[in-house]
Amino acid sequence: MQQSIMSTLPLLLLLLFSSLFPAPSHAWGVHGHLIGRLSDAAAAAVRGLLPSYAGGNLSSLCSWADGVKLRYPWSAPLHYIDTPDHLCSYTYDRDCKDEDSFRGRCVAGAINNYTSQLLTYDATSPSTQYNLTQALLFLAHFVGDIHQPLHVGFTSDKGGNTIDVHWYTRKTVLHHVWDDNIIETAENDYYGEGVAEFVDALMQNITGEWSQRVPGWEECSKNQTTCPDTYASESIAAACDWAYKDVTEDSVLEDAYFGSRLPVVNLRLAQGGVRLAATLNRIFS
Repeated sequence: MQQSIMSTLPLLLLLLFSSLFPAPSHAWGVHGHLIGRLSDAAAAAVRGLLPSYAGGNLSSLCSWADGVKLRYPWSAPLHYIDTPDHLCSYTYDRDCKDEDSFRGRCVAGAINNYTSQLLTYDATSPSTQYNLTQALLFLAHFVGDIHQPLHVGFTSDKGGNTIDVHWYTRKTVLHHVWDDNIIETAENDYYGEGVAEFVDALMQNITGEWSQRVPGWEECSKNQTTCPDTYASESIAAACDWAYKDVTEDSVLEDAYFGSRLPVVNLRLAQGGVRLAATLNRIFS
């Protein structure tokens, strides 16, 4: 039987947004990592691993991984993947490495690593080999990151971080448009600046328009616990088809860009949340 953890569906959607940006930003960073149901076992494990000050609320700590980059500088490359410019494809062996070519140091490698750590969880015999609380927080954050298309972007522009654009009248960079501006504009224009209303709209799509697709999002091939290579391949394709398309240095991005890209952002948020819930269910089954 599936059971909600603190009204699981809306809260876990808030978690996916919380993963990519520290508060008080509006974005994949402040609004929601985990759309979906947790099993009884997964809900209990999550509650057990969270520190007491979180009050059982995983979403309150989903920006934690961004906040510890200075304390843990080794974690910075784990938030993204750089792929060859304009190739619009991803492979783990070629692309999952940091700037020093250290293999496995990318967001896909991090998801694999922290999934493996969490698989050692035993409620009756706490692990002394790993810090599973940190593993949970990193995993929740990185599943959100890998679903943001420009976290799997071109090497030369660092996933759109060096492409200056104008979001309407505001100067920014392309990466930030996808991390933050599209969602913030959607909230302002359609949802009265309300996160809850935005979450409700996504939930309606998950249980309605997208309901037949959700089981496919949850699946992993070859009985894997998580499938970050699939998520990364989808993101670089979306980056080429939508994020980078028709954008040059100093482009002014307005209604046409916003209206055509918002559905992509909504879909990736939904997929990321559903998949994080499914991953945690498999880990703690």
